[in-house]
Amino acid sequence: MPRGAWLRWGAEATGRSPWARGRILAALAVLTGGLLAFHSAVPNTVGRIGSLLETFLPWLGLAVPLLLVLALLRRSAVALVALLLPAAVWATLFGGRVAAGDRGAHDITAVQHNVSDVNTDPAGTARALIDSGPDLIALEELTSSALPVYDRVLAPSYPHRAVRGTVGLWSKFPLTDIRTVDIRPEGVGRDWNRGVRAKARTPWGDVAVYVAHLPSVRVRLSGFSSGRRDESAALLGAELAAERLDRLILLGDLNSTVDDRGLDPVLTRLDSVARDFDFSWPAAFPVSRIDHVMARAATVTHVRSLPATGSDHLPVAADLTFAP
Repeated sequence: MPRGAWLRWGAEATGRSPWARGRILAALAVLTGGLLAFHSAVPNTVGRIGSLLETFLPWLGLAVPLLLVLALLRRSAVALVALLLPAAVWATLFGGRVAAGDRGAHDITAVQHNVSDVNTDPAGTARALIDSGPDLIALEELTSSALPVYDRVLAPSYPHRAVRGTVGLWSKFPLTDIRTVDIRPEGVGRDWNRGVRAKARTPWGDVAVYVAHLPSVRVRLSGFSSGRRDESAALLGAELAAERLDRLILLGDLNSTVDDRGLDPVLTRLDSVARDFDFSWPAAFPVSRIDHVMARAATVTHVRSLPATGSDHLPVAADLTFAP
């Protein structure tokens, strides 16, 4: 229907000009665009609402098709025009994440997986990770009963390993200088170990590899409970800042998306952070990627989610290319 005919039809159907109707819809469209564009301005002082918004920020784009349908039903020209704002902002922020790129040339492949402490098939999980062909495998939520199973299955292909507490790294490359990375929030006991660092001796030189599992977050009536995660992220960021090796890889369940400001202390210490739409949690219906492969003096490329295992997370694989 031509534009003029649509406007006349809308006026005839309701007795009002399409430019005079749907102002509430138009306001909602502008509000959506504003939240997308200026999410960092939403304060975290009350219930950490800012972090909650940023955790699911891409999904705010679903408001655009919903408002579009309502604008068409309302026959509102002003709402349709206003919808151009959130659509353009979403495309600018996230359009480049939609299409997966080709793998291309790369130096190594790393897999990150929270295997779940209630995983009933650790052997099958380990075999599935091996099948993806990585050079490094990082695991979280290791239990004392499952660890020997992972060791037995992974050791033939990954003879080098570094385990501290409930996190571990298995590698095709020799590992040295293994140590615990203390990211315990205040008030947490000394038996809470969720960080490990090792130096991998690769054909491209020594690389510091970190595996970390930041504290979980919860959405409660009082707001977004991310305080301990944020504190742990700050401690991890300080560790990364103190790392003397130029080349560094971070793998882990960070219980945060790359859009969440709570992860800023970590992100500012790295120079390659993949932002692809490859969600990893929850495995049954992934809505966010809280499992990450990040790097310094290297480029992280072609991040992808792998098939489900016995965990509530999907494994995440990424290729890396080292800077000269």
